[in-house]
Amino acid sequence: MIKQSKIRRRPVELRPSRIRREPPAPARIQKQVNAYPTEREVWVVVIGVILFGIAITALAFDISYMTS
Repeated sequence: MIKQSKIRRRPVELRPSRIRREPPAPARIQKQVNAYPTEREVWVVVIGVILFGIAITALAFDISYMTS
């Protein structure tokens, strides 16, 4: 037979489960996003791409001029 332990511990208090404490919050209503860009946004993108291309070309010419 097993001897009974001399250490007497107090039982642990159980807390309520944190998982089941509250129901999930209701989902927020999101406003719909327009999938198609406006004409102004399209032109801004086109102009930005063209200016970026010109800048990269000028940089390449400048570097080649300086190293030759």
